[in-house]
Amino acid sequence: MRFTAETSSNGVLERDFTVGEVTGVLWSPASGSDHSPLVLMGHGGGLHKKTPGLMARAHDSVTRWGFTVVAIDAPGHGDRPRTAEDDQARAEMRQAMESGELERFESISVRYSTSLAERAVPEWQATLDALRELPEIGTEAPIGYGGGMSLGTAIGIPLTAVEPRITAAIFGGGFFAHEALIEAARQITVPVQFLLPWDEEYVDRRSVLALFDAFAAKDKTLLANPGTHRNMRWVGVDSEFLVRHLGRAGTSPA
Repeated sequence: MRFTAETSSNGVLERDFTVGEVTGVLWSPASGSDHSPLVLMGHGGGLHKKTPGLMARAHDSVTRWGFTVVAIDAPGHGDRPRTAEDDQARAEMRQAMESGELERFESISVRYSTSLAERAVPEWQATLDALRELPEIGTEAPIGYGGGMSLGTAIGIPLTAVEPRITAAIFGGGFFAHEALIEAARQITVPVQFLLPWDEEYVDRRSVLALFDAFAAKDKTLLANPGTHRNMRWVGVDSEFLVRHLGRAGTSPA
């Protein structure tokens, strides 16, 4: 891990870093964060690690609970170069949407998000390995997945399914729930909170409900609000979900 920039404001220390070709950012309390819970946050499709909504959630987690928060750019997003596959998939999705070919749009979206997850999961694991070598995090910090709509969850579910260091996870809708993702959900036994936008334009909510049903976790909660993942205000979110399962700085989980 190589840190490339550092700033501090409103009690939050922000450090940009790279792990190999992966670009990321780490937020932590400016006062120090020895072994505080570490929360991984994913961004949506076409966005990046410092998109405003993600940064707002990260800062709130740091200042309210004393968490350390990390986000990385997905392949072909943010500060990372796009491959020919990235450019082609994005162009094909735009064409399918503009022509109203919804089945083709779904097929391309599933293929591309699956490819991104296959590339991103080992990158997240390598980032975790590097973070745990930092003395302020170490091997003792509890780890949770802090969610992210659409792509953040399409990557987060297969990551959580294979990563035993993650002990609680928040996921959200805004993507197509295909069979491979449902199979990954069947491997997840840690506590899950799932946020479902009820009126997604292209996604059949029945497939997302089937995905929620597939989670093997005994402790799982579904929260649905009207609207899409781009234009809704969440009401009734369990804001203490992660602190209840991970603890906060200097404490153990409840």
